[in-house]
Amino acid sequence: MTGQFEQIQEAAAAISKVWSGSPSIGLILGTGLGGLASQIEQEAVIPYSEIPWFPKSTVESHKGQLVCGKLASKSIVAMEGRFHYYEGYSLAQVTFPVRVMKALGCHTLIVTNAAGGMNPQYSLADIMVIEDHINLMPDNPLRGINDDRLGPRFPDMCQPYSKELIQIARAAALELGIPTQQGVFVAVPGPNLETRAEYRMLKQIGADCVGMSTVPEVLVAAHAGLKVLGCSIVTDMCLPDHLEPVELPKILEVAARGGERLARLLPKVIEKMA
Repeated sequence: MTGQFEQIQEAAAAISKVWSGSPSIGLILGTGLGGLASQIEQEAVIPYSEIPWFPKSTVESHKGQLVCGKLASKSIVAMEGRFHYYEGYSLAQVTFPVRVMKALGCHTLIVTNAAGGMNPQYSLADIMVIEDHINLMPDNPLRGINDDRLGPRFPDMCQPYSKELIQIARAAALELGIPTQQGVFVAVPGPNLETRAEYRMLKQIGADCVGMSTVPEVLVAAHAGLKVLGCSIVTDMCLPDHLEPVELPKILEVAARGGERLARLLPKVIEKMA
């Protein structure tokens, strides 16, 4: 039976047959970030179906392909479409691409998402730079026998998001005149949205934005020793006393507006990275 380490090597080898690049940065592009993908100087585009052991993205707004090339003169590999726990995948499957990015040579992970804003000071299409997270997923991608070749048994999580990268992102946003927030992201399993009472609880435990992704990938990135920058686009306001039914077309429209800002910001951030 093929173990996870061997699966990772097989997937990385398949990518390397198509693309000879040596990426230093991995990107996970959430909803609304198609504009950023189009800025990449593409050297290879690989459908997930052609990569061994990769799951299939079932979310309509996610293309499901790996975009390899250069952005801001740095070699990168970008996921145009991610996987979610609510799609029925295990968290080991959800986070498998992060393992492959590490195997390809990445030392940094930039992860983005569309999220509900629970902080009343936020506005639609705001970018929140994630400074910390709360994990309410019902499982953990690191659960099971630890493979020391991939990382330590008990990875430290005192600083899962790089302070250095947060500072670079905030400084780059200031230069470009893009307003940003900084706060705490909470991950829930989905796929349903939350009730009024649940939003009140999430806010009370310290969260500013809520979403159904990102934290599993960050856990694996920390386990693998990757530096992480996380950004959320606020696509809907989840204020319990003013809650309205969510309309998907409206969320996608707001995500696109926030995505335009993030598509301007991230190349500048990457340019400033060492």
